[in-house]
Amino acid sequence: MKKLILSTAIVLGSLSINAATFRSSTDPVVNLIIQDEYKEVDAVPAAIKTGLDNAYPGVKLEKAYVNDKKEYKIEITVRGEKSTVYTDEKGNIIKK
Repeated sequence: MKKLILSTAIVLGSLSINAATFRSSTDPVVNLIIQDEYKEVDAVPAAIKTGLDNAYPGVKLEKAYVNDKKEYKIEITVRGEKSTVYTDEKGNIIKK
């Protein structure tokens, strides 16, 4: 009798180990889109161009964006590598 109870406990224990939770396809998926507050601009102040030229020789400005705090998000290309740089209106580079 002890062997029967022990065998049953082992079988039931092994079945519960293999039980796993899975995500069904009917679960709602939440996509969170964080929209930054930057708006595209056509031109940037001369101080920003000068600051970028000093920091990255041979820089090419691709696109520029500005937010309400007069911080600029600038997409640049330097020696074939694209990058994004944040500056203030005086041309100082901001770490983000």
